[in-house]
Amino acid sequence: MPTSHVTIRGAALAAAATLLSLGGVAPAAAQDDKPRPPDQMSNVGGTLLGQPGTHVDLGTGAPELPKKLTGRSWVVADAESGAVLAAHNAHWKLPPASTLKMLFAETLLPLFNKEEKHKVAAEELEGMGEGSSLVGIKEDLTYTVRELWLGVFLRSGNDAVHVLSAMNGGVDATVQAMNDRARELGAEDTHVVSPDGYDAKGQTSSAYDLTLFARAGMQNPDFRAYAATPRAKFPGGKKGKKREYFEIQNTNRLLTGDVDVDVYKGIAGIKNGNTTNAGATFTGVAERDGRVLLVTVMHPDEDESNAVYKEAGKLLDWGFKAAPAVQPVGELVPPEGMRQEDGAGQDSGKNADDGKGTAGSGEQPSASDGTGATTAHEEEGGGVGTALAITIGSVALLAIVAYVIHRRWPLPDLVGRGRPGGAIEQEAGHEVDPDDKGDGDAEGAVDALSGDAAEVPAEKKLE
Repeated sequence: MPTSHVTIRGAALAAAATLLSLGGVAPAAAQDDKPRPPDQMSNVGGTLLGQPGTHVDLGTGAPELPKKLTGRSWVVADAESGAVLAAHNAHWKLPPASTLKMLFAETLLPLFNKEEKHKVAAEELEGMGEGSSLVGIKEDLTYTVRELWLGVFLRSGNDAVHVLSAMNGGVDATVQAMNDRARELGAEDTHVVSPDGYDAKGQTSSAYDLTLFARAGMQNPDFRAYAATPRAKFPGGKKGKKREYFEIQNTNRLLTGDVDVDVYKGIAGIKNGNTTNAGATFTGVAERDGRVLLVTVMHPDEDESNAVYKEAGKLLDWGFKAAPAVQPVGELVPPEGMRQEDGAGQDSGKNADDGKGTAGSGEQPSASDGTGATTAHEEEGGGVGTALAITIGSVALLAIVAYVIHRRWPLPDLVGRGRPGGAIEQEAGHEVDPDDKGDGDAEGAVDALSGDAAEVPAEKKLE
């Protein structure tokens, strides 16, 4: 049977033309007041991903996509194979907010020993945007690199980003390194202007690119541990000879929960963001029954509290149920230097049904999700996308070690305790002596990468 595509844009225009031809007046279209994606976007990962609208290829028994998805752009993908299970405006260039910190971390994490200590200079805290999210770093105080990364991942601290950028040679050098790394990862929609994701003219990314950053970052065990940490102790000022510590909590609501959001079963991080221009953005990773999925949602138009987490959770729920039956509509490309010789995953302009399984195989892509985007009727059959070989998310090891998301990641206790191994929950209110020389950690502190944890209540803090 021939493929049948229906686009809401075309249908809406046709309806308006009909009304006008009958002498009626077409009602004002709500979507005319909203930003709309370009008619053609990047083809990286498959031709369908470069087309506006929703793309999904439902197989027999696969559930339809959730209703009332309002994100301007989203992607659901298998973290191990790289198969994109469904996508909506995947390559639409949008402001990323603090989800851009995933690229920041993926770029800089391999460069510093986490036990290295750094005394913060006043000038390192300059240049942050008004209203920036902060973890509370103070000048003339010393922090370990590990503590700075906890500030980045948990509190989305722009102050921590600026200090680490200074350690890397400055903001300009860090921005250049991030843009270079984005190109290596195949993220052509991303242009970095500010390393912390703060709104800046010309700064863009996409749901597709953010998912690439998450997949690459998750190859680094430190990245995984920081991203999965619900709460931790962070150094404040000094009281006498002792350093005071306070608790920080991860702003990822699927990891820590909120009044209207439950902790997501199997969640393992990664990063959220929220700015005036970007709205709410989120990339998450979760594991159930041995399957690891990535989801990115950008700028839900829904005014409901925590809409970005609720829509991400719906997409993850759908993905775990649908993954065995859907055919991929695209792929997460491997980094530069590790792409297959046949060009799979490159911006080759190949159709999704080219038979290679890199973007939806079979002749009948998709079933309607009810959101009015590009859809088609389902067809039984079709091949499954081939697993990708991609490089480890470390600049130093690029093109040396081919990788996939580790089969045993997240660690087994993710299922048992509802949160991933490598995460920590430190004891609230415990004062720590930084002069303790025992094992390199302050007395009473819990190693952020040890996997040790203590379940303690924590007061929720605003992002």
